[in-house]
Amino acid sequence: QVQLVESGGGLVQAGGSLRLSCTASVSIFRFNVMAWYRQAPGNQRDLVASFSDNGRTSIADSVKGRFTIPRDNAKNTVYLLMSSLKPEDTADYFCYGQINSDGYWGQGTQVTVSS
Repeated sequence: QVQLVESGGGLVQAGGSLRLSCTASVSIFRFNVMAWYRQAPGNQRDLVASFSDNGRTSIADSVKGRFTIPRDNAKNTVYLLMSSLKPEDTADYFCYGQINSDGYWGQGTQVTVSS
């Protein structure tokens, strides 16, 4: 069974940095797409960053230049490196992975950026 487990959320001051981790129960090479989404209270879940098995990486305009999505294949882990955080980055962050037509979500981790 495929599981994704996030960690690394917390409270940070504006301008600070955080590293979110998403560890998969299977090799991340199995995924066609891996991504980070976020959802603020009352808002829809939005794509933040993703990479696909064709090597393409996508970063949302709202976080471009501040967030990156590196991975450690040996640890089956995908990261979301966040810097220059803003209060509007406050949200629950979710890891997503897709294997063929099956999508998998992590349980989410909360990020709060104080002004």
